Amino acid sequence: MAKGVMEIDDSSFDKEVLQSEIPVMVDFWAPWCGPCKAIGPVVEDLAGQYGDQIKFAKCNVDDNPVTPGKYGIKAIPTLIFFKDGDVADQITGMVAKSKLEDTIKKVL
Repeated sequence: MAKGVMEIDDSSFDKEVLQSEIPVMVDFWAPWCGPCKAIGPVVEDLAGQYGDQIKFAKCNVDDNPVTPGKYGIKAIPTLIFFKDGDVADQITGMVAKSKLEDTIKKVL
C-alpha cells in the first residue's frame, strides 16, 4: 500500500472514516478498473502533500460491498470526502489532479 494511503474495509470504515478527527478522502475502487488504476498515483501524490491535514483511504468495492452500497456507489472510481462523519463532497470518475486539490481545500 502506498505511503499515506490506508486500505480500509467494511469493518474498519466507521472507526477510520466516520470517527476520524480530521477529514477523510475514501477512494472506492477495484483492481480490474482502468480509471481506478490511473487515479491511484494522483491520490498518492495528494496524500504526500496533504496527509497531515486529511486522511487518505482506499476501499476495494469487490471485497467490501456493504460500505459502497450504503453510499449508493454505482460507478468507480468514486472519491468521497468525509468531514465530521458526514459526506462533504463526492467525485466520480477520472478527474484532473487540480479538481481533486480544489475539493480537498474546500473540505479542509
